[in-house]
Amino acid sequence: MSINAEHTAIPQGTEKPHIPLLVWLSCITAAAGGLLFGLHAGIMTGAIKFIHEEFHPTTVQEGWVIGAMLAGATIGTLSASTISNALGRKRPILLGGLLFFIGALLACMANSIEMLIVARVLLGLAIGIVSFVVPLYLSEVAPQHIRGTVIACFQLMITIGILVAYLINLAFSSAGNWAAMLGVTMIPAALMVIGVLFLAESPRWMASRGAMDAAEATLKRLTGSDAAAAREMSGIRTALERQSGPKVKGGAFFLRNGNFRRSVLLGILIQAMQQFAGINIVIYYAPKIFEMANFHGTTAQLWSTVAVGVVNLLATIVAVAFADRWGRKPILYAGFAIMAISMAVLGAILYVTAFNFALQIIAVLAVLVFIVGFAMSIGPLAWALCAEIQPTQGRDFGLGCSTIANWISNMVIAAYFLVVLDALGGPLTFALLAAANAVFFVLTFLLIPETKGVQLEEIEGNLMKGMPLRRLGR
Repeated sequence: MSINAEHTAIPQGTEKPHIPLLVWLSCITAAAGGLLFGLHAGIMTGAIKFIHEEFHPTTVQEGWVIGAMLAGATIGTLSASTISNALGRKRPILLGGLLFFIGALLACMANSIEMLIVARVLLGLAIGIVSFVVPLYLSEVAPQHIRGTVIACFQLMITIGILVAYLINLAFSSAGNWAAMLGVTMIPAALMVIGVLFLAESPRWMASRGAMDAAEATLKRLTGSDAAAAREMSGIRTALERQSGPKVKGGAFFLRNGNFRRSVLLGILIQAMQQFAGINIVIYYAPKIFEMANFHGTTAQLWSTVAVGVVNLLATIVAVAFADRWGRKPILYAGFAIMAISMAVLGAILYVTAFNFALQIIAVLAVLVFIVGFAMSIGPLAWALCAEIQPTQGRDFGLGCSTIANWISNMVIAAYFLVVLDALGGPLTFALLAAANAVFFVLTFLLIPETKGVQLEEIEGNLMKGMPLRRLGR
């Protein structure tokens, strides 16, 4: 930790610089995309039962209602890289907000299962765009000494959205009003659209387009200091000047530059680690897990799901509060260790056929402790790390690849978890998750850099010098 501190722009023992209000407003407004992400990720768990009762969809149609959003998110992520590179960071976030609003409006007005599927595709497009652009935007506008905290706010907003979705489901479940469940999300979408109009554009994107004066003017507004803005601009200019020869980007840069390939593959690995740690197994199938632990009844399972949401939110606050104090790697070590142990305990308990009350409580606690481990570590920090390790010349492409890896991993888990569970049984399935998290602990030591307090351009310089991945922040 002391070695990393040598590379921060803030000397030890000195007061950290003032953070202008514009920074917080820009970051909170952009991170609101995560709130809508979480809302739509969780809302269908309560609405699908009542949609089934009204429309009587086939099994295939019901699968499309759930899966259409994931398909749309993948398409949205694929397109977001091109859009953000051409139009900047602000306008794609605005587009995402508009798609959230239109998708929610169509969903609550749906009079057929086909119309509902179209609405879910639009919502998926919005999620794909914001899941790519928002972490990218936050990494480029946040001061380096709070960058981890700011990017972690995106995951915090996702967890808030998921929890609010569970509460909305409970509020409208007695009336069976699925349209209200879906329609209420138009309110935060409208607020987000209005807020985005006042966002500051990314100075790093403006500089990459040759608008140096505009970039420096924006940095002065974001830093509140001419001297700090000048230091940032110096690093940005150095990074741009490093791009000698023809300025290839995206896939061409990936093919030509071995160092860039390293950062792209590391980003893909980080997002795969986030998903295969097992969080969406708990989020998607929490009622099934609690049923396996002998908690029967719809009401009991719904409240168990709400408990997961509350714990998820509270633990994410830990990451937001300490990502820039403790550093990325210590938090990741703690998170993977907690997840490995809790999944091992859950697998052992499910191996016991004769359940008693004490074992039921331990099973529930194992699930909740697992949520704590994920939400305080790889959940929010995956977004931060993937945005931090990519060089300016290929940041859009690199972050796009890692975000797509997140969605593909998400879809694989959603499609095959129950198949694996039926084939292997609960004990072995959760033992495999424990083993996976133990492997991720080791991979964190071997490959992941400590980026706390390090300027993006310094990380890029270390990458292009060919330094080992785990030392990019040094």
